[in-house]
Amino acid sequence: MARYWAVIPAAGVGRRMGGGACPKQYRLLLGRPVIGWALERLLGHPEVAGAVVALAADDGYWEGLGLEAQIPDKPVHRVDGGAERRDSVRAALTSLAGIADPEDRVLVHDAVRPCLSAAELDRLIEQGGPCADGALLATPVRDTLKRAAGEQVDTTVARDGLWQAQTPQLFPLRRLAAALDAALDAGVAVTDEAQAVEWHGGHPRLVAGEAGNLKITHQADLDLAGAVLAAQRAAAEKEQTA
Repeated sequence: MARYWAVIPAAGVGRRMGGGACPKQYRLLLGRPVIGWALERLLGHPEVAGAVVALAADDGYWEGLGLEAQIPDKPVHRVDGGAERRDSVRAALTSLAGIADPEDRVLVHDAVRPCLSAAELDRLIEQGGPCADGALLATPVRDTLKRAAGEQVDTTVARDGLWQAQTPQLFPLRRLAAALDAALDAGVAVTDEAQAVEWHGGHPRLVAGEAGNLKITHQADLDLAGAVLAAQRAAAEKEQTA
């Protein structure tokens, strides 16, 4: 059976968030760094064998966190990432080539999505694991969309069939590596792994995600993530005592 490996590209500095002395993946959220929550959610799943975290070569924060020691039964490997997300993910896949089978699955997850639920991850693995072209969590677009012309509305965009991509995004290791290499060789800029597989002729499956699986971009997102995590924790405690 194929194993699952978490891949976390975390070489960015999060300029849009502004403020603070460290990148957003290292900001504290309910007393622990954001990336620590993301890792815990992935490695807490019984089918995930380990993780590779791609960091900036001059990252000065990771070593002091001791996250590997907090998850002693599953390996967490560090690799140097690149200038773009695709470069970091590709570096992580190269690292995995020495310990994983080409048909093992990788779960590429944003370092700044700390609120992934166990139910979402279960769905993604169950529904997306067998898919040759992979799968990704996503939610249907519900708001009315406007295309802008400067600071004015140009037109309203039909939202039928539109989904907002989330992570994790799940792919066979060999399939994703080939797609990223092909896009890089062709000079095609991809913003997520699913786009690389799409460009390479694939059709990844959409798996229903949850609104709480938010990506931290601005300070307000950090505050909202804290509220989501607190609510998840309260629900888990209530379920345990029921």
